[in-house]
Amino acid sequence: MSEIKVNKISPRTACGTVTLGDSGDTFTIPAGATITNSGTASGFGATGSASWSTTVKTSTFTAAVGIGYFVNTTGGTITVNLPAGTAGDVIAVKDYANTFDTNACTISPNGSEKIGGVAADATLETEGVAVTLLYIDSTQGWLVTDSGLQSDSPTELFITATGGTITTVCTNYKVHTFTGPGTFCVSAVGNAAGSNTVSYMVVAGGGGGGGQEGGGGGGAGGYREGRTPQCNSWTASPIACTSGSNNGLPVSVQGYPITVGAAGSAGSSPSSPQRGGSGANSIFSTITSAGGGGGGTHPNPPCGPGAAGGSGGGAGARGNNTGGAGNTPSTTPAQGFTGGNSAPSPSPSTIDAGGGGGGATTVGANATDNQGANGGTGATSSINATPTARAGGGGGGVDPSAPGTNGSGGAGGGGAGGNSGSCGSAGSTNTGGGGGGSGKGSPSNGGAGGSGVVIIRYRFQ
Repeated sequence: MSEIKVNKISPRTACGTVTLGDSGDTFTIPAGATITNSGTASGFGATGSASWSTTVKTSTFTAAVGIGYFVNTTGGTITVNLPAGTAGDVIAVKDYANTFDTNACTISPNGSEKIGGVAADATLETEGVAVTLLYIDSTQGWLVTDSGLQSDSPTELFITATGGTITTVCTNYKVHTFTGPGTFCVSAVGNAAGSNTVSYMVVAGGGGGGGQEGGGGGGAGGYREGRTPQCNSWTASPIACTSGSNNGLPVSVQGYPITVGAAGSAGSSPSSPQRGGSGANSIFSTITSAGGGGGGTHPNPPCGPGAAGGSGGGAGARGNNTGGAGNTPSTTPAQGFTGGNSAPSPSPSTIDAGGGGGGATTVGANATDNQGANGGTGATSSINATPTARAGGGGGGVDPSAPGTNGSGGAGGGGAGGNSGSCGSAGSTNTGGGGGGSGKGSPSNGGAGGSGVVIIRYRFQ
């Protein structure tokens, strides 16, 4: 085999053409060799592929055979004029800026030639699309041999939203806190590779404590929490959904009205003692948390038992009253627990004591002969990057005509029950804590519940 070694092959005339070999010849490129193209390659797409040009097209142009073009229609529509086709010719087009859906790209055949068997222009108007066209014959003309979308190989895209008080936590996450009514406005959805679901915590308003001596503690507002796998770098409460259908909420581009539950009113002690008012619901998207049940009163049927709710209110003193049911209406996991019962009647030492309001994670305690019951324990979450307990039940009050102790509010904003000359304490604002039951005095009122809160967290970068 003969060998020629030269550094450069040039045509005999300026701007001439150099031809290697004759028709039917085979040229072999050995393993390890590199061919560098510093100009324009054409004709290499005859086997069904194109060589892509990195010069982005921003206006109408005529395509060359064997070349793929990135077409940017940001500034308006663009027409790609096809050359006269020969069997095996290939041309490709890609939506450079994902704008074909706004400003279309038109593919125009040469003269009377066809695209897909039709002598007419073709229009590309799908965002991110790429197509390869091969000329086959005069019957069908140019046929699509390959197509695809950028979404077939997605990059990370993230949620963008406004509403509430917005903070950035842990570098990559946004937290929206709603302490009153508002709207969570989603302007970009993102995708599964980035974020298209949100974590949430929805706490309803807590119930008020019962009036008159020995009032029952108010039940905590219903507590519901979900943590999406796309945003799970924080410690959720023990009752949060971290798997299954409610572990995170998918969002779309729209506004989501937010309802933050108001606190239940304090039970008072006029001539007809009053049960504490139940809290109001909090709502985000498909998640509704029920207001906490009001605490019962002493000794006034039918207001002696605690009211049902997200967590149930504690029972008022005397009458062998029972606490209100929690997790009403029922959710999975449970949004709260039952309130505690009153001390037995008649009590040996005649000390009237109310039951504790239910909390997010435990029931309200039952009162004993000389002890107002403690409220149920709330739930602690770090959804806003600060471990915080919410939705504790209110403590039961006690009539201190003999030594007796009022109940403590449950951890998570529950108000303490009242004692000698004192009213029940209010639940903490924006925790959904239940109000404490009344002690004995003038007046002897329960404490109001604590208002609710809605917190939404998601990855934004």
